Amino acid sequence: LRLLPQQTYLRAEMADGSALERKRNVLCCLITRILKAEQQLHIDNLVFRVIDACQKGEFGAGLQFLSFCCHSVDVLSCVLHLLNQGYLRRQEGRPQVLEY
Repeated sequence: LRLLPQQTYLRAEMADGSALERKRNVLCCLITRILKAEQQLHIDNLVFRVIDACQKGEFGAGLQFLSFCCHSVDVLSCVLHLLNQGYLRRQEGRPQVLEY
């Protein structure tokens, strides 16, 4: 009979995973909200506006308790996710311009 310590690393991995999922959800919501308001936007401008909103803590009602670091790679990853899901599309002839 051997006594093993509890495996805390599994709980830590699950917590990290849920934090990343929350971050992705918040970024996707910000991207969607910005594009809904603008209808179309150059991808560089969209990335700037999302990062700016993250730095200012402008997540919207109910999400003001969140605080995390946001990088352009995170935003671009979420843009690709939303493009694959069909929430966003690129303009024909101008793929750098995104539409909601």
